Amino acid sequence: MTRRHAFRTLLAITLLVMYQNCVTADEPKIGPANGSLVIVGGGAMGEEIRQRFIELAGGKDAHIVVIPTASGEEEYTSRNSGEQMWKSMGVEHVTMLHTYDREIADTDEFVEPLKTATGVWFGGGRQWRLADSYLNTKTHAALWEVLNRNGVIGGSSAGATIQGSYLARGDSKTNVIMRGDHQEGMSFLKNVAIDQHLLARNRQFDMLEIIEAEPHLLGIGLDEGTAIVVQQDTFEVIGATYVAVYDPEQIKTQREAGRYLPFFLLHPGQKFDLETRRIMQRGTPFDLPLPRSATP
Repeated sequence: MTRRHAFRTLLAITLLVMYQNCVTADEPKIGPANGSLVIVGGGAMGEEIRQRFIELAGGKDAHIVVIPTASGEEEYTSRNSGEQMWKSMGVEHVTMLHTYDREIADTDEFVEPLKTATGVWFGGGRQWRLADSYLNTKTHAALWEVLNRNGVIGGSSAGATIQGSYLARGDSKTNVIMRGDHQEGMSFLKNVAIDQHLLARNRQFDMLEIIEAEPHLLGIGLDEGTAIVVQQDTFEVIGATYVAVYDPEQIKTQREAGRYLPFFLLHPGQKFDLETRRIMQRGTPFDLPLPRSATP
């Protein structure tokens, strides 16, 4: 091997290592590497949230797959599956996908609609039903492929919580148990637990039970009609009211300083870095009405 050839080989290896290091450094730690998540806190969903989901799915030409399984109905039609909501907004290609049988969810035939989907929407109900039916099946893998194609996965209430790695309120007996008999979510957000209906149901302190037991987790609580739009390790708040963030490290720091701040609130327009756990964009503070049930 000539000296020039050896130099070129060494240079190529060096550049390859540098490239791989850059790719590794840029790889998201919390959110998905590709695609977007729209995570909604339940309740009435404003047009802004629905329009953002449609836009991320490709506009009126989007292919949306609706998964209504969380609600626990015996049968689903276009009326009770959530299909009509998207069709009423001008999206023509809307397909329902549902089963309570994990063996069916683990077949190529069942996941066929997901192969061309640009957006997937999980409806509300109980999140453990989604885990029982789809977690770690071919359906779960196909959902990741939707994101890998730069599609969007969204959901409200139970459809929000299932997107975290820790399944808050996942108990099959009641929704008031925070750490129940189902604790694994689909992990589209890693090391995150998600709660919903936050202020409307006075749930703002419930997340503390989870993050005190699992201090590696970041807790996110969303009020009704409010969403976060996640792209890689950043989320933006959109919608009606507030999103609460529960960071065990910040809670510890506050306690050591003689204060107690169990969470902080973000309002629409603010952005948050999930990796550094810092507010990126503070926005312009403005008054938002608290739901009546959350007013002191």
